Amino acid sequence: MARRMNKREWSWVLYDVGNSAFVMLSTTIAPIYFGSLLTEGSSVVVGWGYAETIVALIIALMMPVLGSLADFKGYKKKFFIGSAGTGIVACSALCLATSSYSFLIVYIVAAVGLNTSIVFCDGFLVDATDEENYDSVSAKGYAWGYIGSLIPFLACIALIFGGGAIGLDTVLATRISFVITAIWWAVFTVPLLRNVQQTHFKERVGNIFTQAFKGLGATMRAIVKNRRLLFFMLAFFCYIDGVHTIIRMATSFGTDLGIDSTQLVMALVVTQLVAFPAALIYGKLSRIVSARQMLIVSAGAYAVITLYAAFFLASAREFWILAVAVGLFQGGIQALSRSYFGHLIPDKTHANEYYGFFEIFGKYAAIIGTFLMSVITQLTNNPSLGILSITSLFILGIVFLLLMPKAAEAKG
Repeated sequence: MARRMNKREWSWVLYDVGNSAFVMLSTTIAPIYFGSLLTEGSSVVVGWGYAETIVALIIALMMPVLGSLADFKGYKKKFFIGSAGTGIVACSALCLATSSYSFLIVYIVAAVGLNTSIVFCDGFLVDATDEENYDSVSAKGYAWGYIGSLIPFLACIALIFGGGAIGLDTVLATRISFVITAIWWAVFTVPLLRNVQQTHFKERVGNIFTQAFKGLGATMRAIVKNRRLLFFMLAFFCYIDGVHTIIRMATSFGTDLGIDSTQLVMALVVTQLVAFPAALIYGKLSRIVSARQMLIVSAGAYAVITLYAAFFLASAREFWILAVAVGLFQGGIQALSRSYFGHLIPDKTHANEYYGFFEIFGKYAAIIGTFLMSVITQLTNNPSLGILSITSLFILGIVFLLLMPKAAEAKG
């Protein structure tokens, strides 16, 4: 009989439902709207890729220090409120941007707020549930996030394409959609704030910044000495590069190929629908098959997907096939990476420090992926060659997962 989740666990899951609305917006409506602000002849892939690279760089530089500070008693929730609040306000402020440059600046602020809040939320996983339930709760977060994000997204799409019936033009309807997304994100932030408390923490001794930096140094040394953690983080660095690049660049990639925006949006809706049951299945399978083995399978599948995108993606039909394929593995590889890393953390009172480094590896990988795709596309004027450049990183990820000591395997 399946275990029923408690209020703390559901409250943690619901934040994924809230922030996923902005993730969906940032991969569909936002880049399409950004494209409408560009001058003729400018590439959506190039501009959006550089913006995502800047976001990733900021996050990678900030999170280790902020993560260490957040591990002190009573600080985790304060940092979470600050980052989520910044992201929500900036998301709504996107409606005020009227040029491509101002839009990207506000988007960067919103995306930084989103990603920092997600790191603090990930750190709350060790407070919200017991270790044996990390995999299943993390998987439910991604699964319900996919479904939950569709509700405000479809409302925004209906407003954008049907707003004419109530006197709204497409531009105004799109701007309103940014506000709708911000409201949805804010509402589903409340349960975590009310019901999840920081139970794993460091006591403050002396100067908080001195202690934080000493803690960072100790955590870095612990990661280097722990082969389980080190090889996993190297693997994660490689394969998550491709995952993030595909998520962030899919719409702009399709736009540059000339695929109709309606087709792009509907295909990505299908991705969310497919990802919902797939992520739940991953959570259940993690109790039967080791998480490491499932991550190997997912990384291999992504390598095949990127090869398909590079050599066969030329029309809306192929984009739909790609959307379904990505949906089958997207939630699983992200959810299990997050929860498997939680299993490997030796000291849960330093969870945010570890997740800060986890974020460094993920974000610096994202810098490489989006930057490579933008540069190669710009130099060759061929988006297919841009996406081909990330295939090798999935292969490297598999190699590092295979090199992990067997003792690192955990079924959840």
